[in-house]
Amino acid sequence: QVRLVESGGGLVQAGGSLRLSCVTSGWFTVIDRMGWYRQAPGKQRELVASITSGSRTNYADSVKDRFTISRDNAENTVYLQMDNLKPEDTAVYYCNVVGVPSNYPLARDYWGQGTQVTVSS
Repeated sequence: QVRLVESGGGLVQAGGSLRLSCVTSGWFTVIDRMGWYRQAPGKQRELVASITSGSRTNYADSVKDRFTISRDNAENTVYLQMDNLKPEDTAVYYCNVVGVPSNYPLARDYWGQGTQVTVSS
């Protein structure tokens, strides 16, 4: 069974940095896209950054030039380096993986349990 486990969240002052990690467990035939979403209180979940199997990246405008997404294909792990954090980055951050598991013929969408990031002013 596929599971995603996030880590690296916490409390940081504005201007600080955090690095989120998301480790996948279980077997995949292929992983296409890996990404990070976030949801702040009272707001909809939004895409923060994503990266394809070919390392093509996509970022929300609000995090461009501050956040960097990367992946380790050998370990099926995705990272989010967050620099120059702002109070408006405060949210629960969720890892997302789109891939074909070894026991199913089609691509499926998987989510982690979320990790809290709080940025104080």
